[in-house]
Amino acid sequence: MNGSGIDFEAVFRALPAPVALLTTDLVYADVNEVFLGTTGRRREDLVGRYLFDAFPENPGDPDASGMRNLEASLRRVAATGERDAMALQRYDVEDPARPGVWEERYWSPVNTPVFDRNGKVVLLLHRVEEVTELIRARDRSAAAGDESRARVLEAELYSRASELQELNEQLRRAHAREHEVALSLQAAMLPVPGPLGDRRAAVRYLPAVSALNVCGDWYDLAELSGGRLAVAVGDVVGHGLAAAGVMGQLRSALSAASRVAEGPAQALEVLGLYARSVTGAESATAFLAVVDWNGNTVTYSSAGHLPAALLHEDGSVQFLDAATDPPLGARPEHVARPETTTAFTEGAVLVLYTDGLVERRHEDIDTGLRRLADSLASHHGADPEALADAVLGDLVPAGGATDDTALIVIGL
Repeated sequence: MNGSGIDFEAVFRALPAPVALLTTDLVYADVNEVFLGTTGRRREDLVGRYLFDAFPENPGDPDASGMRNLEASLRRVAATGERDAMALQRYDVEDPARPGVWEERYWSPVNTPVFDRNGKVVLLLHRVEEVTELIRARDRSAAAGDESRARVLEAELYSRASELQELNEQLRRAHAREHEVALSLQAAMLPVPGPLGDRRAAVRYLPAVSALNVCGDWYDLAELSGGRLAVAVGDVVGHGLAAAGVMGQLRSALSAASRVAEGPAQALEVLGLYARSVTGAESATAFLAVVDWNGNTVTYSSAGHLPAALLHEDGSVQFLDAATDPPLGARPEHVARPETTTAFTEGAVLVLYTDGLVERRHEDIDTGLRRLADSLASHHGADPEALADAVLGDLVPAGGATDDTALIVIGL
């Protein structure tokens, strides 16, 4: 059961269509009873096994392509986060009671991504509709000379596939429209910062390659009194227009709080209290640093966000992780947030970023942080603009990141 009172596991098991849940590595996580009955398998034959170990390609049919097509579809869904309704596929199934005997089967599959709270694909919902009997009926009618009946059956068969493909295309167009609107909204809410006097700063924002993940990240720079600069980054759980709206509210609230609060910790406390009243702001993260140019110090506090990196003049990298607390609104009771101060020498560089820069699926976060530290050290001495471009070139995959990436580089 969950907070809605609905037992979704029971719903999954009661679905009338054959449905399986696969990990992004194509391992069976669960299957419903109809799937087991349709494939003639037991639960222990499937759950925990790689898809194509459980259902290999028919070795007696060198032209078989159904399994290859299915693998391509599932991996595409895992990579893009977009649903895929496949065309009619033939892939044979080995008779579990007669090893080596293969049954000719025809299927109409639909593969759908399942996202976690951060908008990342964590499971693949594989639904199949078996149409083998329709194919056989068509072939029997054709063999008996009933060409009209065969044509009717064939039209019915491909009508189903066409309907699924059209629905998939409608969803793709809807996602594309939302993507464009969300990016326009985000561009309006995340303007390029103005000049900071003789200080040097570079800001970069890269949207996720998937329209489903865009618009959760934000950044802000605010000049404060006494020769200080407030620099912040944050990340909202979710994606699309809803996340963009929440992002705008949190960014504006923190920008205002940082101007009147006594320090980063107090500003994040105010933001946390405000976040409790904003639907969709639950578990959002934020990192706020205040640079004091006169005292050569950085004072910072983190609400569940990844640590900023301080690239020292000698090329060493220090992660600012001594004042980390849970995300916004995570505690039921108000608790003062931690804050700490670290010194820097002229020529150092402060780098704030969001998780799209360093997090990779199936990889420990420490690996991504080491990769960032290595990149910063290797480009030590570059000005902020060049350093920002170099870091993105080193860390963002060639095909683009699957999550938003915000990056701020401040020359100290």
